[in-house]
Amino acid sequence: MTQRFWQCIAAVAALALLLSASVATRADELSGWSRSDEAFDEHRIKQLDDAIGRDEFKQINSIVVVKNGELLIERYYNGATRDSTHNPRSVGKTFAATVLGIAIEQGYIEGVDQTLGDFYDLDDHANSSASKASVTLEQLISMTSGFEGFDFDPDSPGNEELMYPQDNWVEWTLNLPMAGGRRPGDEWRYFTAGVVVLGDILNRAVPGGLEAYAHEVLFARLGISNYEWQHTPQRVANTAGGIQLTPLDFAKFGELHRLRGEWNGERVVPARWVEQSLQPAIATTEAGNRYGYLWWHRTYAVGDQQWPVAYCSGNGGNKIFVFDEQPLVVVVTASAYGQRYAHRQVDRMMTEYILPAVSTH
Repeated sequence: MTQRFWQCIAAVAALALLLSASVATRADELSGWSRSDEAFDEHRIKQLDDAIGRDEFKQINSIVVVKNGELLIERYYNGATRDSTHNPRSVGKTFAATVLGIAIEQGYIEGVDQTLGDFYDLDDHANSSASKASVTLEQLISMTSGFEGFDFDPDSPGNEELMYPQDNWVEWTLNLPMAGGRRPGDEWRYFTAGVVVLGDILNRAVPGGLEAYAHEVLFARLGISNYEWQHTPQRVANTAGGIQLTPLDFAKFGELHRLRGEWNGERVVPARWVEQSLQPAIATTEAGNRYGYLWWHRTYAVGDQQWPVAYCSGNGGNKIFVFDEQPLVVVVTASAYGQRYAHRQVDRMMTEYILPAVSTH
């Protein structure tokens, strides 16, 4: 081969590298994130990649880490891509709480102390009572409503799996009895149907209905356009969960809350609402976890370091983590729906790989 030939090859390779870098930069611009140049333990993340590749961690679709508002780690697995939208199941509940805070700030809802009796004529429903009419919006979003409904108990009359075959989820929920010996506000019980009622209330109260309103006040302001709601049988945006976004857009939702409701220097969600939402105020039935306004709370231990975190959580191992003492948001999307290992394996990924990788520098 001539020297001229190899010079041409080198020039083509350099051009390809330049074009590749240009495409990557452009892709980051389109994603709405700038790329972080902070160091992390790349070897540990490569070990995680390998573990996912050999199915040690099953049905993981993506991992995104944002640090100081910049994209630090971005990984996709099992056919997922940057543009893939993902069903995160109950992670979608937390979006309803955020929209509620905005609706209260804008005056469409008076406040979290409003009751079911303010929105529905419960005398027209089965099992009507003063207790049911007194249930507040705050109790719906903190899972302390006192309904006879507990999703973690398959025999509960208000288990969410009994709701989905119904023709009208809201009416079915409002007809449920209240729990004997447990008043509204007394104890935490995970109750998806209550969040569906919240969605119906929002849909009635905000201009244009919940879906259009959420787009205007939340998604459009975050630059999120590639998303899809699921719907109730009445074609209301389904606040039980399942709203599909890309992993990078889930990270925007997390970063919005890390920044206490600001995005690009503009106020999107009232700061006091975010602070209240993220408070680990309520004991749950799940060891090591507390609850806020449709946000879970726990503390991860990595070596001698404690990592307090608020997070959205959904069936299959889906998570949006917003850390309290570190400038971090972590998104994990997964499709291990209905699998007992789904959440446990994400906890292990966090403590053995992701948090050690970002805490070593």
